[in-house]
Amino acid sequence: MTNRMWMQGVEWLAAASADPRACKWEWDHGEGVTLLEAGRFWDVLSVPDRLGLLTLDLLWRPSLPVPGPTLVDTAAGRVGFFLPPDPSGGWIGSGLRYACKGTWVAVPPPYRSTRYLEWLVPPDGSGGLHAPGTLELALQEANGTLAVLRPLSAE
Repeated sequence: MTNRMWMQGVEWLAAASADPRACKWEWDHGEGVTLLEAGRFWDVLSVPDRLGLLTLDLLWRPSLPVPGPTLVDTAAGRVGFFLPPDPSGGWIGSGLRYACKGTWVAVPPPYRSTRYLEWLVPPDGSGGLHAPGTLELALQEANGTLAVLRPLSAE
């Protein structure tokens, strides 16, 4: 990413804050993590890390658009996919957590990792997010692959 894209990513992400200037200050001078409310510009679908990493790998197919912002929390073992806001929050499944309006998400700056949070795909400032249908298909495929691998790894 170019410096311009980093800065656009910072501005786009900070816009989700009630006080974008304080958000950016916290990223640069504070703990490096800020809490942003989901539901205004984006929601976050959080999945277990094995499922999330395999899903993200499937989303990098040449026939698909570049994946949207994706965050990993190594302490919690989870991957978060940033999606368009969905008032119905219709994601259901084992191990899925859906952050929507009224939910807060710990977010590092797009230009570096902080403690246990790291961008696998940082926001580029364009507002591009994961397409829900494409993400759902990739999750289903990854889940099927993991179901086959689990019995093999138990032997």
